Amino acid sequence: MLRIHAAELLVVRLPLKFRFETSFGVQTEKVVPLLVLHGDGVQGLSEGTMEFAPMYREETIVGALHLLREVFLPRLLGQTFANPEALHDALGSFRGNRMARAMVEMAAWDLWARMLNVPLGTLLGGRRNSVEVGVSLGIQPDEAATVDVVRRHVEQGYRRIKLKIRPGWDVQPVRAVREAFPDIRLTVDANSAYTLADTGRLRALDEYGLTYIEQPLAWDDLVDHATLQGRLRTPLCLDESVASAQDARKGLALDAGRVINVKVARVGGHAEARRVHDLAQAFGAPVWCGGMLESGVGRAHNIHLSTLPGFTLPGDTSSASRYWETDVVNEPLEAHDGLMPVPTGPGIGVTLNRDFVERIAEVQEEFHP
Repeated sequence: MLRIHAAELLVVRLPLKFRFETSFGVQTEKVVPLLVLHGDGVQGLSEGTMEFAPMYREETIVGALHLLREVFLPRLLGQTFANPEALHDALGSFRGNRMARAMVEMAAWDLWARMLNVPLGTLLGGRRNSVEVGVSLGIQPDEAATVDVVRRHVEQGYRRIKLKIRPGWDVQPVRAVREAFPDIRLTVDANSAYTLADTGRLRALDEYGLTYIEQPLAWDDLVDHATLQGRLRTPLCLDESVASAQDARKGLALDAGRVINVKVARVGGHAEARRVHDLAQAFGAPVWCGGMLESGVGRAHNIHLSTLPGFTLPGDTSSASRYWETDVVNEPLEAHDGLMPVPTGPGIGVTLNRDFVERIAEVQEEFHP
């Protein structure tokens, strides 16, 4: 049985090693909420991926912290659950706020796996000791800089290059990169920056052999994506607009996209992420694991999820040292020749760097029944 004895909530601020620009804006640091669940002498870890402002989805860090303190943790502390899926169901009466709910659910999965002394990936049904890794590259100052940053990451062995694009910065960088690297697996991510009025520019990308175009249209839209997919040869990949297995089913049934980016926190945790994975397999649609600039805790969760058999495209689980001078976990998460080893040991296979986290924590709270 899974009993939650106590919880800790910590919030840290990590400076990025590089300037990361997308259609949302420029990011130079990441505020990372961390949750620790305690049960039977074992700890389970998770990380929140919501942002300060509701840019990617509608959730925010401030809102998530409020729900954790006042709603979710009081409902769960001192309670006993048959397994993490039962805990997931206990939070199912609450609408939306999937990233906040995922923090609790993902920590419970880690706690459960550590109690059973098995890796999380094995518990979820994973079959791999390593996973293929791609890299997500922000908008660069010009085409030459774009080609240069792509070259560096190709030389490091990454097995998929993803370029962030926006209206006015799309065909030019893609053309430059494809001319310099005719054989690499190349994708683009628009983060909902386009409308159907931009169909001409998006259709022009058909000429460059992209594996997919990720989330070009509105974050809450499937119908216009279906219209756009009918006008393009390049497959569309759905990201922000898939918050559940039901969304994935509708998107694939409508032909709004032919690839799914699974972000475990976006869909509410591992239980729903696995349902999205299984649903996509039934449709014959590939899935891959997206990233949200996670620290080592979230990155380890993503790596374990990516061991499931339907994750056939490289994910955004690149080396942690790309992002942080010091990570929040003790174990290095480093890719080699485009492969990320799955952390060994029970649960997510990493431990919190307590000295570092507590030294920089802006929030540090304990909760008891």
